[in-house]
Amino acid sequence: MAVEITSKIVGYRIKQQGQPAPAPELPDEDPLTVRIPSRPEGTLEAVSEKISYVGAEGRKKVYLLVSFMPVEGVIGGQRVVIERPVEFFFPSGQLSSEHQWITATMRSLSLAARGGYVTQAVADLRKVAWDKGLVRCGMNRWNKPMFHDSEVAAIAWSIQRILYRRGFLDQEGNQVPVETLVARYAHRMQHGHAWQPEEPPAAEDS
Repeated sequence: MAVEITSKIVGYRIKQQGQPAPAPELPDEDPLTVRIPSRPEGTLEAVSEKISYVGAEGRKKVYLLVSFMPVEGVIGGQRVVIERPVEFFFPSGQLSSEHQWITATMRSLSLAARGGYVTQAVADLRKVAWDKGLVRCGMNRWNKPMFHDSEVAAIAWSIQRILYRRGFLDQEGNQVPVETLVARYAHRMQHGHAWQPEEPPAAEDS
């Protein structure tokens, strides 16, 4: 059947069949708070730290292991990856039975890390006090000795330093923004080495 066009043609377009619908935007999922059900199988990158402190019972040294893994999330509709601590481990046999609290605390921190709230958990441990006097552990940014209210607080401060050097916390023990963590992990993947904090200037002799 022929159709006669009697009006002037001013424009046209070709009708396309079956145009695909735009992909739905991914819902945001903060990689800092994504829950990790359990420690994954296999090998994880880990940092081994020797912690030395002096308290009422003299000088003590302990070793801690902190394991890290990449965690995916979604920010602004884009998939991103950051690195998070997922396990804190205290090798047995280092201290007497009265210090079994360290092993229990490391297990609790591991659960907090996989639950996405390890920063607050470590900060809370910094507030623990005891009645045996101050504990000296580490040096501050001005190269002065640090004193803590308990062994628990001293070890918690040491853990914060590990996480700071790894780029997960800032120098005050606060959580680094997730956007910064994304950039630091991308830098690591591109350059083959992790982000490194700036070294503080050496203290001048008086």
